[in-house]
Amino acid sequence: MNVHKFVLPEIIFGNHTISQIGDCCLRLGASNVFIVSDEGILEAGWLDKVVESCEEAGLKYTTFTEITINPKDYEVEKGREVYLESQCDAVIGVGGGSTIDAAKAIALLSTNEGHIRDYEGVDKIKHPLPPQIMVPTTAGSGSEVSPFSIILNTEERKKMTIISKSLIPDIAIVDPETLVTKSTHLTVSTGIDVLTHGIESYISLAATPLTDVHAKNAISLVGKYLRSSVASQYNKEAKTHMAMASLQAGIAFSNAILGAVHAMSHAVGGRYPILHGDINSILLPHVMEYNLLANPEKFADIAYLLGLKDHNISNMEAGKIAIHLVNELIEDIGAPQKLSELQVDDSEIAEMSYTALHDACMLTNPRDVTVSVIEQLFRKAW
Repeated sequence: MNVHKFVLPEIIFGNHTISQIGDCCLRLGASNVFIVSDEGILEAGWLDKVVESCEEAGLKYTTFTEITINPKDYEVEKGREVYLESQCDAVIGVGGGSTIDAAKAIALLSTNEGHIRDYEGVDKIKHPLPPQIMVPTTAGSGSEVSPFSIILNTEERKKMTIISKSLIPDIAIVDPETLVTKSTHLTVSTGIDVLTHGIESYISLAATPLTDVHAKNAISLVGKYLRSSVASQYNKEAKTHMAMASLQAGIAFSNAILGAVHAMSHAVGGRYPILHGDINSILLPHVMEYNLLANPEKFADIAYLLGLKDHNISNMEAGKIAIHLVNELIEDIGAPQKLSELQVDDSEIAEMSYTALHDACMLTNPRDVTVSVIEQLFRKAW
């Protein structure tokens, strides 16, 4: 019998749960918290909600909002300096995947010496981290439940994947109310990221019955609610279901890992300041087409989760329909479909392919890949 490991933090889900941050900090023994966020969250008013909750709980706090898209190594190291100067004892991350990944990396460096690049890879963290509470405001990255932090190495122009159980937050607070302030573009991009998480974790070599349950529900919810979430900023039913889809996809990939889409997306994101979900929307159909041969049965499942009704066809035929349904969804919501749309230079494909091949996410891709295969996939997507 295979041995399965499954990890996740305490999860609090529901409208207005952002107001529980202060009490959660007290439960973890914190008294002086470091709040990591970004300018967009500040403008949307969610940072004020967090600060208000901390003040009501009698906590001291320091805010740090110098985080940008695809968080940079120097932003994280600046955050560590401010954290230590402020003598904080816990970290709160409020925002999208970039902010939460940065918050986790700052927590890492607050108790571990050296540079953030020293921790790229698996289980390189030596000392315990301070308590961490993460509040996602997009649906989204799933970083609030994951053991990953993805940080840009600006010198080498590549995204570093840092993996450790220590990076799993103590508490994840998922408040669907925060999604109503997201732009249409961000709703599209993060929604496709959720779909990619669900699909890649479902077909991952490390998938288990425990991860499959969450991956399948995430895929189904995206198929049913992403269009309506994109159509209306204030459709609270759609926002709630997409928040749940993001959470469940995050639980799935936190334990099953991902695949070639994310490995390739990280390679592109290390060189271009592009939203991660935008890159995924371009790469996902091409990688699905390549991976279909590895597990037609699961690809058929994806088709049925996305709405296919005809059960009188082969798994290969259903799997091809799954790819068509994903393409249809991407087109319906106006997500990018070609790398050339995003001004990605095809002269960098060879280097990006090499980088992608050595990304940790490639290890669990269901079909073997080579640099040549990745180059071909990039060129199809360009």
